[in-house]
Amino acid sequence: MANHKSSVKRIRQDEGRKANNKYSSRTTRNALKKLRSTTSKAEAGEQLPEVVSMLDKLAKKNIIHPNKAANLKSKLAKQVNGLA
Repeated sequence: MANHKSSVKRIRQDEGRKANNKYSSRTTRNALKKLRSTTSKAEAGEQLPEVVSMLDKLAKKNIIHPNKAANLKSKLAKQVNGLA
């Protein structure tokens, strides 16, 4: 256990941040799976901006690397454009 008050507080804060990061990344992964499984172009077109926004937020908060977000967005846009 930590010996200083400040380090105890830091541990508490880190636990809260970890929970928030885990929630947002899990929510984004679920949205990605839902978008990938969609076969309707109209429905995928509605979901794409929401998922892109989620990826941008994760990259902005350094939960995922910005290049990973860019790669995912590119692949998703390709997939949505390829739907019939």
